[in-house]
Amino acid sequence: MRNVYTVRQVNAYIKNMFAQDFMLNRIYIKGEVSNCKYHTSGHIYFSLKDESGTIACVMFAGQRSGLSFRMQEGQQVIAMGSVSVYERDGRYQLYAKEIILDGAGLLYEKFQALKAELLEMGMFAPEYKKAVPKYARTVGVVTAPTGAAIRDIINISRRRNPYVQIILYPALVQGEGAVSSIVKGIHMLEEKQVDVIIVGRGGGSIEDLWAFNEEAVARAIFECGIPVISAVGHETDTTIADYVADLRAPTPSAAAELAVYEYREVREQMELLAGKMRRSMGQMLHLKRLKLEKYQTRLGYLSPAGKLREYRQRAADYEERLPQLFAELFKTKKDKYRELELALQELMKDRIKENRQLLAILIERMKGLSPLRKLNQGFAYVQNAEGKTVKTTEDVKRKETLTVYVADGAIESVITDIRKEEYHGGE
Repeated sequence: MRNVYTVRQVNAYIKNMFAQDFMLNRIYIKGEVSNCKYHTSGHIYFSLKDESGTIACVMFAGQRSGLSFRMQEGQQVIAMGSVSVYERDGRYQLYAKEIILDGAGLLYEKFQALKAELLEMGMFAPEYKKAVPKYARTVGVVTAPTGAAIRDIINISRRRNPYVQIILYPALVQGEGAVSSIVKGIHMLEEKQVDVIIVGRGGGSIEDLWAFNEEAVARAIFECGIPVISAVGHETDTTIADYVADLRAPTPSAAAELAVYEYREVREQMELLAGKMRRSMGQMLHLKRLKLEKYQTRLGYLSPAGKLREYRQRAADYEERLPQLFAELFKTKKDKYRELELALQELMKDRIKENRQLLAILIERMKGLSPLRKLNQGFAYVQNAEGKTVKTTEDVKRKETLTVYVADGAIESVITDIRKEEYHGGE
């Protein structure tokens, strides 16, 4: 009996064959975009076709980083991805991971490589961006002398401020020699010391705008000491110059609006400020006049003549009161002296009383220390023949004459015996 397979088995087998094919795992397919739909989930469903056939494609939301533009019907693109079978429908399709516009593929890759290199070098860092002056008087422009870009810049500048000077460096902005021409224009306008420089041109393909993607132009903009506004192409066009410049304008017209201040608006603001200043000055003058009138009124009664009259009257009053004041002062002083004298007397009495009590205490202490009082209590004072005080048995010897002093006189005695004894219970 013949082998019979299910649809699922067949689709799985075919998918496995696709998966084992090395070429289909990473393939570049060129064609025209058709049936392009951006799904709400973020996925992009489209087809690639040429004169001979069509292939279904999908780019999942997670792969959208590999797409730098919005896909539209009729675009010629190169899509890189893998071809596999969608088992549910039994059809194969391209699962795209990267999509670039055809004809610009190599340039786009070169653009991405230079962008990454300059980014790593820090040339896009915001801390290196110079501020565009708010009130520029001279604006340098590096662009083609003929074309819509310079006309738009001049028209916008004249409309906004006819007093701003526009200095044009007629540069090549496309083709051979464009890079050196743009770089030279930036250097010459920097030497002219203009206030701000606009570097740009009108829109075009990536090939037309490629001069503004060269490293030499990027370095000239980055190293320029004057703020540079990049205005290359239309709003959707982005070049390396846009990343390096101090400010990016989506169009040359927008660059002129950023570089040239609105003269009428500034004049209106100045008129408003002038009116406000006049009102403030009027209010201030009014307040000063009120203060002046107040000072004039005060001066009327604070004048020197009025002060002199007041002082004379006060002196006459003092002259009349002076004898009475002296009498009161003398009486007050006399009473105070008497009070002070009485206080001193009381203080001296207290001090004498305290000293007498202290003296009595000291006398009693002296009496307790008197030798005579000790003798009256039965003690005696002994001296040897040399007149030295006898304190121990070692101070005397046999047959030595001693003088013993008692309360009512002295006794002469001769030592017949010496006996040494020890006493306890204190000294």
